[in-house]
Amino acid sequence: MGRLVAQLCGAGVLLLALPAAAQPTGGEAGSATKAVAETGQLPTSAFARLPFVEKASLSPNGENIAGLFGVNGEQRIMMMPVLGDRSQSVGARVPDQTEVAWIRWVGDDNIIVGLTTLMPVETSRWYVSRLIGISRKTGEITKLLWDLGGQNAADVLWIPEDGSTEILVAGQGSIYESAEFWPAVYRVDVATGRQKLVERGRTGVLDWGADNSGQVRLGIAYSDRTTTSKLFYRAQGNHSLREIDRARLDVDEDLTIPFFFGEADHGYIIRELEGGRSAVVETDITTGQDVRTIYADHDVEDVVMSPDGTKLLGIWATDVDEEIVWLDPGVATAQTDLQTAAPMAKARIVSFSADLGKMLVRFSTPDNPGLLYYYDNTTGDLYQLADANPAIGSKRLSRAKLVRYKARDGLEIEGVLTTPRGRAEKNLPMVVMPHGGPWAHDELTYDYWAQFLAERGYLVLQPNFRGSTGYGVEFEKAGRGQLGFAMQDDVTAGVNWAVSQGLADPQRVCIVGASYGGYAAMWGIAKDPDLYRCAISIAGVANLRREVNDFGDSIRARLYRGQWQAMTPDFAAVSPLNAVEKIKAPLLLIHGKKDVTVDYAQSDRMYSAMKKAGKTVDLVSLPQADHYFTREADRLTLLTSIEEFLTKYNPAD
Repeated sequence: MGRLVAQLCGAGVLLLALPAAAQPTGGEAGSATKAVAETGQLPTSAFARLPFVEKASLSPNGENIAGLFGVNGEQRIMMMPVLGDRSQSVGARVPDQTEVAWIRWVGDDNIIVGLTTLMPVETSRWYVSRLIGISRKTGEITKLLWDLGGQNAADVLWIPEDGSTEILVAGQGSIYESAEFWPAVYRVDVATGRQKLVERGRTGVLDWGADNSGQVRLGIAYSDRTTTSKLFYRAQGNHSLREIDRARLDVDEDLTIPFFFGEADHGYIIRELEGGRSAVVETDITTGQDVRTIYADHDVEDVVMSPDGTKLLGIWATDVDEEIVWLDPGVATAQTDLQTAAPMAKARIVSFSADLGKMLVRFSTPDNPGLLYYYDNTTGDLYQLADANPAIGSKRLSRAKLVRYKARDGLEIEGVLTTPRGRAEKNLPMVVMPHGGPWAHDELTYDYWAQFLAERGYLVLQPNFRGSTGYGVEFEKAGRGQLGFAMQDDVTAGVNWAVSQGLADPQRVCIVGASYGGYAAMWGIAKDPDLYRCAISIAGVANLRREVNDFGDSIRARLYRGQWQAMTPDFAAVSPLNAVEKIKAPLLLIHGKKDVTVDYAQSDRMYSAMKKAGKTVDLVSLPQADHYFTREADRLTLLTSIEEFLTKYNPAD
């Protein structure tokens, strides 16, 4: 396993100091402004600009911001003063062939970064996770637990609240099933890399959980042979772990795992109620008996905790327009004040300081990428930090709205419809753009792909087909057994709805998507060959059998495979690679060779099969691109390729 660590080390973590103007640069803002003035239409490069920052997080004292910043056309891991001298900014390049999973502060002077990669190990390709720490004061990068030889070594269980630098991390010591295979828990100093074993690995236990004082309280065991999970719990003041719950995950049983530890062995869990709704309840962990209901007014999808994990601030709801319902009175008041200050935009609180007194807030609309602000909740002062995309600035683009239509079986489907500005809403060329996942959903927010396509004159529909998240458990479960069937029919129904409303020209419809959406694009032209004039698959899955058997040698491979198998009765029957002969429409494939989410081979094989069958197909291969196109140059190539293909096969004029 030493070569696994060596390969990840070999990717390199390059330290850099950043200029005072940490705003993204690329030389396009001036030309974009000129183009708008002369033609009224934004150039492709404006949409390709990287956002100012993603995964933004405030330091506990609220004085610094960390995140993935767009700098010189690339995303960099950075820390910078919020309002001070940005020449003090430091950061690092994202290691080659890795993705940044998350960024978290440890005190006010250090961040930790979770990295994920897909690399060859033994005879397969494995997903591997590692952790680095970066000092804000010195810029020094520290590799944490990189001496471990296991697959996963970046499971952070606890971060102290007092500003000290020792965290709890679980990691595997070996890829081979031995005592070291089962993750152990270490106390790790993010500033020095020093580590100390605090909980030995336990046979069968794959995950650990700690309370807010840094004590290991939970162990979650799993057997892929039986797909059974067990919950082991350590009561307050007790040194032993005992089994308190078990569940068969393959038949939708769930463990009652607390996301927050309270007093007297009580904890908070998300409990599914009758009818498919969920609520937050306080439960006695040792007995499994519910003590009281914390929140049940709306269907709970997830929770928002305070930065230190000690307080429940709000919940993500599936059945309210606000999406987040704030339970903390102070945050709720701040949200109301911020929304009142910008009634025509959506105000979203992105991050908090430890005392909740300072906040990062994004104001945006579906037709504009928006602005990032710093809000002092103690004084009410707002400070503008940056345009999300300075090449677009405050310009209003195409109008978007939520629409609803009926699927073939009567199920109501919601989607986001973007209408090109400056054009009559009648008989428009159309692009239907199913989302990735498929366990995801499109929201009424700024989407640079949708806005780019609308800017070029296309009506864009983003359908949240059955199986999408965000609409409750029952809607998500409605996708089971329907991958390639009703899930695809929901996309088709969206096209038919737009045509029936007189919005779309039925002779000028293309389907475009990425990841699962790329699968849906390829499958769409196979399943409904006379519906679409063309299709574009971006990092799409062409062979479902291959996809569901490739989990990077995950320990839960059988469970994941079973979950996918529950989505469709026959993978081969709904794989685009096996239906090439049915395809009539031209197909464009776009894929990055550094994609660690969907193997580049998926597009390569589809291209070869289409060519062999004499079909019209093209493949745009991007040597440096990852799954999310985090390089500006790759985004520009992506959008330019889309535009040229649509202009050729489905022109807007």
